[in-house]
Amino acid sequence: MPGRGRSSFTKRQKEHTRQQKQRDKAERRTQRKTEEPVGTSSDSSELDLDELQRHAAEQAALFQMGEDDGDISSIPREPSRGETES
Repeated sequence: MPGRGRSSFTKRQKEHTRQQKQRDKAERRTQRKTEEPVGTSSDSSELDLDELQRHAAEQAALFQMGEDDGDISSIPREPSRGETES
């Protein structure tokens, strides 16, 4: 039996690539387990809070809110449905 044919060779190649993919996947899985998860560090929560505060300050500056609008009683109100205008 000198030659088994092309199909045997392709089957071996496919099996070899499948096993290699499994090994690569297992290696990536173990690598992810050994790395520190991103969401668990306390520094990231502090950075998120700082970023949120900075963003809020930028938004307030865009709408010119803050120190200029200290007294909200000067802002006209719309009458609610139950109130009548005098």
